[in-house]
Amino acid sequence: MTGKQTFLKSIYPAFIRITKFFGMNSNSLSNDKKQTPASPIYELDIELNNGQKMPLRDLKGKKILLVNTASNCGYTAQYDDLQKLSEKFENKLTIIGFPANDFKEQEKGSDEEIAEFCKVNFGVKFPLAKKSSVIKKDDQNAIFQWLSDSKKNGWNDKEPTWNFSKYLIDEEGNLANYFDPSVGPMSEEVLEAVSK
Repeated sequence: MTGKQTFLKSIYPAFIRITKFFGMNSNSLSNDKKQTPASPIYELDIELNNGQKMPLRDLKGKKILLVNTASNCGYTAQYDDLQKLSEKFENKLTIIGFPANDFKEQEKGSDEEIAEFCKVNFGVKFPLAKKSSVIKKDDQNAIFQWLSDSKKNGWNDKEPTWNFSKYLIDEEGNLANYFDPSVGPMSEEVLEAVSK
């Protein structure tokens, strides 16, 4: 871990309190009308950082939390809570991280470097996707195209606002919730949504 990464990890609790106090990156959205997707997310595959494919249809019957991540961000310490969340709900939830360099170039590492960083510093065991772009542009990752296009997912057009935006898919493949980066993985909002 670099000096910057160590510093960011140490100030993370204060960083979250400040961002929530000022209402920054702290919104949550919910699919209250139970809108179903026009195109099933289960038709998509994820290219993992080790080159293997993960068909989302293999996760039918489980909740899926999809999170765009970065190694040099004020929110990077959320890797720790994402791993805790993964362990707490290991039989009903799969978390998948999507490393992206979209916000202030806070993820410059290679797939191998990112995987090593996550494992060594945060004990991450949940899958990581191949590094890609998650914001709306020509090369946006297909998963995030689905997550941020209401014509595909049924209701949500919100793309990630920053690193560590979170999208929760329910057991039937519906987009159930969106959480901004300041809504932590072990927050009441996320725990309640996963527990449903």
